[in-house]
Amino acid sequence: MNDNKDTKRLSRLTAILTQLQTKRLLTASELATKFSVSNRTIYRDVKALEQAGIPIFAEEGKGYTLMEGYTVPPVMFTESEANALITAEQLILKNKDASFVKEYTEAINKIKSVLRSNTKDKANLLSSRIVFRQGTDNDKTSDYLSTLQLALTNFNLVKIKYHSPETKQTTDRTIEPFALYSTQDNWILIAFCRLRKDFRSFRLDRIQNLNTLTDRFEPHKMTLQEYFEICKAKYLSKPLT
Repeated sequence: MNDNKDTKRLSRLTAILTQLQTKRLLTASELATKFSVSNRTIYRDVKALEQAGIPIFAEEGKGYTLMEGYTVPPVMFTESEANALITAEQLILKNKDASFVKEYTEAINKIKSVLRSNTKDKANLLSSRIVFRQGTDNDKTSDYLSTLQLALTNFNLVKIKYHSPETKQTTDRTIEPFALYSTQDNWILIAFCRLRKDFRSFRLDRIQNLNTLTDRFEPHKMTLQEYFEICKAKYLSKPLT
């Protein structure tokens, strides 16, 4: 019974460390909810990790964080986890943005390099035996997703040349990237447009040129969900035609 309890705790300690590696800050409440334990249990677990030499710091009122630059040995994936990554790879290879496909391919190759030999062989077998079929048109329609992701997270202004088929006009815009979402065929950028002085949606396949500027903008306080609620309210307030 005690062995089972110790095994569960060891598994949880490892998982907490993995979580701290993937997020800059995590509160005790977030960890407690994720692992279905009490906050007090998380306090004890974090203390155990600290006693084991893991440099975890508590930022008062914010949460736990790992020391900057600290790394642990590569995570070992189970066969099922590796299979999930391989399946996701096949989906992403069909994506319309070339930069996204390139970055994911490089990332998945690094992940494959840390798989155990037996798991790696099985992952490669699955990769050759799983296919996602879609229409014959699999041409890439954009190459800006990776650049825009960096601009979004670093709050850099972006200058684009954007073509609108509806108005048949091409305009130069300076925008503040806010969010990205995907449809079946295209990636959409939500950004504050300084030309229109409001938020606009831009299809990446209609961007003819893009440059990230060194100038930065103030982060927008609202969440993506709040943005969608605002859009919904605007739509519902419009008279039916």
